[in-house]
Amino acid sequence: MKIVVVGGTGLIGSKLVAKLNEHGHQAVAAAPSTGVNTLTGEGLAEVLEGAQVVVDVSNSPSFEATAVMEFFTTSTGNLLAAEAAAGVGHHVAVSVVGTERLPENGYFRAKIAQEQLIEKSSIPFSLVHATQFFEFVRHIADEATDGDKVRVAPVRFQPMAGDEVAQEVGKVAVGSPINGRIEIAGPERFQMDEFFRGVLAEWGDPREVVTDPHARYFGSELEERTLVPEEGATLGRIRYRDWPGRTAQAQGR
Repeated sequence: MKIVVVGGTGLIGSKLVAKLNEHGHQAVAAAPSTGVNTLTGEGLAEVLEGAQVVVDVSNSPSFEATAVMEFFTTSTGNLLAAEAAAGVGHHVAVSVVGTERLPENGYFRAKIAQEQLIEKSSIPFSLVHATQFFEFVRHIADEATDGDKVRVAPVRFQPMAGDEVAQEVGKVAVGSPINGRIEIAGPERFQMDEFFRGVLAEWGDPREVVTDPHARYFGSELEERTLVPEEGATLGRIRYRDWPGRTAQAQGR
C-alpha cells in the first residue's frame, strides 16, 4: 500500500520509511525538503494521491507554547482536510506517553489539541503514545543542567530505542485503524535520577546529578508515573545498555 509519512526525513520518520519499504510498501517521505509543507498546504494534494495511510511523525521546530500550538493545530488541520479530499482511510499520529497528565505544559497541551482534531475528524485513526527515545537521553540531561549540576526528579522513566518506535508505528500503520490509542515503551523501568546518574558516570561526564523532586522536565514538574505507560503497553526488547547507539551518545555524537 502507499503510505505517506509526514516528517519522513526525521529521526523516526526516516527509520519508518525504510522499514515500510523493506516490507514491500510504497512509503513516501513528506517534509518541506521533499516539497510538502503541511503548514501552507504546499504539495499535500499531490503526495496524498493514491495513499491509503498517512503517518504523522512531524514535530514543531519551536517548543514555545504559542508556536507549538500553532504548528500542531494548523498542520494537523491542513493534513486531515487533504486526507479527506484524497480518500485516505487511516490516519496514524505519534504522540507522547503522559501527554494528558501534563496539560499545563505548552508542548503537551498542543499535542492534546492535535489529538482532539484527529478524534473529531471523519478519518479512521490510530494514536501511538511512545515514551522518550534513547536518542534523546543526552538532550534530556542537557535540558536539566543548571551550571555543573543536572537536576532530575526521582520519578519513573522507561525510554525506548527509536528503531523499535518505528517498528511498532509501522505495525499500526499497516493494520486496521484502532480509533483509539496504544502505548509503547522500553523494556526496562528506571528511577529517572538514578538512570542519569549512572549514564553520566559511564560517559565520564563531570556534571553532578542532583535528585530534586521539584526539578522541571522541559518546564513542568513531574509526578511519579507521569512518563510511564499504563498496564498493557507494548514493550520493546532493546535495553539501553545493549542499544547500538550508546557508544556514539557517550562520545557526544
